[in-house]
Amino acid sequence: MVVPVVEFTITADGAMTVTVDGVAYMPEPFAPGWRREAFPTILDALTAQYRSPLRVQVHEADGSTFTDIITPPRERPTPKPWETSAPAPVAVVPPPVRAAQPVLHQVAGAGFVPGEDVAVAIIHAHTDASSDGTARTLLTAEQAALAVTGEAILLGRISGTLTIGRIQ
Repeated sequence: MVVPVVEFTITADGAMTVTVDGVAYMPEPFAPGWRREAFPTILDALTAQYRSPLRVQVHEADGSTFTDIITPPRERPTPKPWETSAPAPVAVVPPPVRAAQPVLHQVAGAGFVPGEDVAVAIIHAHTDASSDGTARTLLTAEQAALAVTGEAILLGRISGTLTIGRIQ
């Protein structure tokens, strides 16, 4: 399997050029040029297009370079109509009971590349860094209870930035 190489070159003002295997990847006609904020959108489009892992290289204006492998989300196969043996029984579902709103807890950190995917450990989810390089996530009370130390880790998948924050 050949893994496509996606290169992002970012200038000091946040403008960005993108190539896939050395060929320019351009925004839609009449759309503005790529900016750093478009990073997640571009990766989502390319993983959907190629349906394979991507080797991502980010070249920052300060000369630093980050490399990562991005994998597309797993697709769940749907059975073909002829593969189902019998129609599924119809379940009687009682009307929904109004549940109490979940209690959410926040963890925040700084130093991330704007727009980058930030892992949250115990990895319940991923979040994106904001345009100023900060990241935050919300955890349910059940998720927060699993962090017996009262801390969670935020890990920048591109920058490698790692922060440990107290669950609030």
